[in-house]
Amino acid sequence: MTTTPTKTSAHRPNVIWIFGDQHRAQTLGFRGDPNVSTPHLDRMATEGIVYGNAVSNTPLCCPARGTLLTSRYPHHCVPGHEDPLPQGMPTIATAMKAEGYHTAYVGKWHLDGFSEGSGRAAMHITDPDRRGNFDHWVGYENNNSPFDSWVHGGSGKDAFHYQLPGYETDALTDLFIKHLEECGPSTEGDNKPFFAVLSVQPPHNPYVAPASWMRPHSPAGVQLRKNVPPVARIEEEARRSLAGYHAMVENLDANVGRIRAALDELQLTANTHVIFFSDHGDMMGSHGQFKKLSPWEESIRVPMIFAGLTPYYGYRNGERDQPFGLVDLAPTTMGLCGLDVPEWMEGTDFSAGHFYGEHSPKNPPESSYLTSGTPTTHHDSVDRPWRGVATKDGWKYVVLEQQPWLLFNLNEDPYELANLAHNSRFWDKRRELHSVLAKWVRDTGDTFPLPEP
Repeated sequence: MTTTPTKTSAHRPNVIWIFGDQHRAQTLGFRGDPNVSTPHLDRMATEGIVYGNAVSNTPLCCPARGTLLTSRYPHHCVPGHEDPLPQGMPTIATAMKAEGYHTAYVGKWHLDGFSEGSGRAAMHITDPDRRGNFDHWVGYENNNSPFDSWVHGGSGKDAFHYQLPGYETDALTDLFIKHLEECGPSTEGDNKPFFAVLSVQPPHNPYVAPASWMRPHSPAGVQLRKNVPPVARIEEEARRSLAGYHAMVENLDANVGRIRAALDELQLTANTHVIFFSDHGDMMGSHGQFKKLSPWEESIRVPMIFAGLTPYYGYRNGERDQPFGLVDLAPTTMGLCGLDVPEWMEGTDFSAGHFYGEHSPKNPPESSYLTSGTPTTHHDSVDRPWRGVATKDGWKYVVLEQQPWLLFNLNEDPYELANLAHNSRFWDKRRELHSVLAKWVRDTGDTFPLPEP
């Protein structure tokens, strides 16, 4: 009978995280997007477990990254754009190292608090003691230029800083595979088990990819989502951006395939969890908005795919409807390895039930908490703080400070075209969800000024 790996298992599992920036959950082949072909991620989804209700608790780069690495909500960690990860705050690398894992991080960091008003973030060097406690760290603070990417790492006389050759996702994947080759097979009495993270900026803007990936995509050929308003300037920008965005997603998918092929070649597949996700989504013209920091589905909903570990352990593959936030990623990762989850992590371990012969988690949350703190005031995004909940039974409720704002029944209205927040027919549902939201605010120690019920 298949069992969950434990700390004393003969084959203690490795873990790989792969994530892009602004990759919304809707832009995947297996989700029915007609604009993209993602065979490698589709295969992962078929073989593994997909959390269809996965969200970014705060759809903004820095807060989302702080949350996924620490399992702490942004108001306890990284509240806003360009805010730093607090000095000395433990991360999942801290916890995994304590359990005997070798840890590595490759790619975009965006947690050192560097202000782009001070110069180009790609030239900023993150101090070694501010790299999240990872053993091996090769990365950069921020970049926004995928054909001119720079990475740094090391310290003292071993410090380095150089320009990556070619396109960012390809070059970072090269570095990541090289690291996997250095890790080698991980078995009892052999090398340490490893936890390795690949963080690439694409499909973040600017929406450009190598010519061979861009060639099949044209603005005129893009099929827009049904909630993109028929406003000429919005449609034009959405089509132009999406053509490049789709090319970037397909390139990322191909690099996921390269990593999985490398695991096969290195004989690591059977003992390695591979988890694919994103820090948040991208509006791309839906509801007239662009990029992130909005509570609509295109901004908050993210891919969340768990695969790997065959044939030693068998995933009970399929889709889960359980609400899952980035705050839950670190504890679930540790649970999958049979490790104790530290008390300082605020998320939920959903690993129970991932394997055949197991029961589902006891008393899991019935909703995810959504937050936005200090607005960035980027054009075409929401310019006020908000809080919200997304529930297991398909409802979403969002408020501004002292003001109800949005209420959607996603079961009948997946494109969020009918806002029910101020419709008296749904006052009872609004009060019900307001109570759920108020409990999240209390339980997480948040101080957001909610409206009266």
